[in-house]
Amino acid sequence: MDNKQNGQKKEKNASYVGVGIALGAGIGTAVGVAADEIALGVAFGSAFGAVLGAVLTNMGSKK
Repeated sequence: MDNKQNGQKKEKNASYVGVGIALGAGIGTAVGVAADEIALGVAFGSAFGAVLGAVLTNMGSKK
């Protein structure tokens, strides 16, 4: 029996931190290659992505 038959709504447990890290690392790598500092680009991109993902996750849970 699924949730629709049971009359219950399925809660969506969304965490955007992983998505933020992945996108941040990708963008950071591109910026790092352009600036000839790949390691710094990946590090700053991942950190920025983690923060952005945490903010989006917290915004979604305040409903």
